[in-house]
Amino acid sequence: MPYLLPMFILLGLAAYTLAMLGIGLYASRRVSGSADYLVAGRRLSLPLATATLSATWFGGGLCIGAASAAYGGGFRAVIADPFGAALCLFLAGAFYVRVLRRMGIMTIASFFTERFNGRAGMLASLCTIPAYVGWVAALMVAFGRILQSLTGLDPVVGICVGAGVVLIYTYAGGMWAVTLTDFVQLIILVLGMVVLTPILLSDMGGWTAISARIPAERFDLYPHDADASAWFDYARDWLVIGLGNLAGQDLIQRSLSSRDDKVAVRSAYLSGVLYLTVGLLPVLLGMAGAVVLPDLVDPDLVMMELAQKYLPAAALVLFTGALLSALLSSADSALLAPASVIGWDLLRWLRPDVKETTCLRVSRLSVAACGLIALVLALHRTSVYDLMVDSWSVLLATLFVPLTAGIWWRRANGPGALASILVGFVSWLVLMRVATAWPADLLAVPFALAALVSVSLATATTTPPRPLADAEGREIVLRERVGW
Repeated sequence: MPYLLPMFILLGLAAYTLAMLGIGLYASRRVSGSADYLVAGRRLSLPLATATLSATWFGGGLCIGAASAAYGGGFRAVIADPFGAALCLFLAGAFYVRVLRRMGIMTIASFFTERFNGRAGMLASLCTIPAYVGWVAALMVAFGRILQSLTGLDPVVGICVGAGVVLIYTYAGGMWAVTLTDFVQLIILVLGMVVLTPILLSDMGGWTAISARIPAERFDLYPHDADASAWFDYARDWLVIGLGNLAGQDLIQRSLSSRDDKVAVRSAYLSGVLYLTVGLLPVLLGMAGAVVLPDLVDPDLVMMELAQKYLPAAALVLFTGALLSALLSSADSALLAPASVIGWDLLRWLRPDVKETTCLRVSRLSVAACGLIALVLALHRTSVYDLMVDSWSVLLATLFVPLTAGIWWRRANGPGALASILVGFVSWLVLMRVATAWPADLLAVPFALAALVSVSLATATTTPPRPLADAEGREIVLRERVGW
């Protein structure tokens, strides 16, 4: 039976792959223009919006990377994800997505264009692309690691297989394909994690017995007796995703795809609750793995090693499906995100009179291009968690401040937004070189804020700020910006 297990997993993978491709091809029939391809025609119900947002965030960074980080460092090592990521979803629901959905925009870069000017939108596009290409690469690495551990396949083969599947159905169906596949993948993921985690822990001796062998400091949620540098690193762990991904195209794209602003807000809250509960299961398994498998050479494989050692064959196949669902549901969203800003924002900035059909064609071609670039990056990087977290640094340093100010500060204007993005980016690059012991992305935020405030005030007379308006051109008043 042990010799047949890899074959069963590969057959299951083949069936799973065909199912996802079939859903993608079915979804392609719903695509008649850019609105269908990029924001699913703005028709997602609460269940679909919640499913695609939750599935997007349950990726390799959590199921593989967070388990690995928890294996070595406990709760403190996974503050960024899932804790910071859940914080981001709650903040998005409370202060961001209601406004963005009412604006009727297509991408996060479109917000910068509408609220500030076209140059700000162009810079926002350029900041978005590398963040998501890096995330796709992280997910491809995780995919290869899983197949290597469970089947013995070369990780390069696994990376290429995962990349190929996601590329095909995302290229074909865009946001509709992503949403429908995410819905199926979330069901598999939640069932796999919720059902099989207790089985795993029971077979390992039970959580009570295991937790008693875990050092007490592994359960600490904050540093003790730490210096200022350590506290800054701790704050960075909370905020690099907690604040940085508020400007993330994957998050915003689901809000923009929602049927209305109420669905956008509620789906963010529900996804945050789901992420913080189910998302803790891989963390607990990683900590348990450090007890029962203390000598792992590669902690990124802790989930797979535990599954192979303690689960029966049928459960192992389901567990594999759950992990692969987590990866693919994130990879498709991360792949569509940069393609959206290229095909809609950058192209329209370069050619304002571009036709709708051209935008759709370029968006699809951008899916393929971004996927290939991510594939190359994945073949040269190995740390899933670090690659994921580093992908959000650029968004925190550059886009968080002008996005927040654009929603909540009436006097923020185009020159201020441009200055904020540029100063945030430059200060981030400089600080990474001259202050290596400190979190450069977090320290870049006050520089970006100072630039936005000072330049906006200095240019208020020559460049009056644009009002924050909804899709019909009506100003969105303050009480309509909060998602309660």
